[in-house]
Amino acid sequence: PSRSTAYFLAKMPPKPQLKFSDGEKVLCFHGPLLYEAKCLKAEVRDKAPKYLIHYNGWNKSWDEWVDDTRALKFTEANLKKQKELQQQQNSTMRKKRRSGPDRSVVDKQDKSKRIIGAVETSIEPARKRRKLEQGQVESEESYVNHIEVKVTLPDVLKHCIVDDWDLVVRQKQLVELPAKSTVENILDDFVHSRSRGSSSAAGSTASDREAAAAEVCDGIREYFNVLLGTQLLYKFERPQYAELVQKHPEKAMSQIYGPEHLLRLFVRLGSVLAYTPLDAGSMSILL
Repeated sequence: PSRSTAYFLAKMPPKPQLKFSDGEKVLCFHGPLLYEAKCLKAEVRDKAPKYLIHYNGWNKSWDEWVDDTRALKFTEANLKKQKELQQQQNSTMRKKRRSGPDRSVVDKQDKSKRIIGAVETSIEPARKRRKLEQGQVESEESYVNHIEVKVTLPDVLKHCIVDDWDLVVRQKQLVELPAKSTVENILDDFVHSRSRGSSSAAGSTASDREAAAAEVCDGIREYFNVLLGTQLLYKFERPQYAELVQKHPEKAMSQIYGPEHLLRLFVRLGSVLAYTPLDAGSMSILL
């Protein structure tokens, strides 16, 4: 090139460099937190690097173009930063909960009640639904004689229910499965913990307590495996469930799913138990 052309080229701003390539695994800011994501496409737009991002486990409707300020390399240092941001967020939420019943807290409590109520009533008990589908009408005597069962959850578990609903229904994220701690593991741990407890006033032995706990947990396990596919999943989770059933035909779902879905069972357990043949005495022993 001529001297004038070389001078002109020297004065041109350098072409923007792309930090990420198509298909690269990245971390991306969405609000105050970092999420694992994939760079679907990287290109220069309006003289600046832009990246089409898909957040792992989210619906593709959340895909978006971001710039260099939002996307980070998938490195140990940035994974540590992701964890620190999540811890800060959790700490902030705990402080807000302890700060007193201001309007925002009351609003959140009201929202929690609405969400938990929706989880409880979104699907009718399977037995009742089958009757309606078959055109059967429940008699007034049968309806009145149902035992009203209330399973009370502590506040900390209610917050877990709300967070679970938000992640799956609003943010379109799936729980990673098989779970690290499955329903099977949780129930087994509970049975073993009962055998280590102190003797009761009635003089029951560790063996008696373990046997009683095992019987209850067998029932919970059976309820979970029967109800999971019809009553414990949100619509967004059903394709994942179908894939797992096909992939692990020899396994019960209690060996794959974890605490999030077990907690949903306890939210609906009251309405399910109301349609069992248990009398009031048996119900009080169970609960």
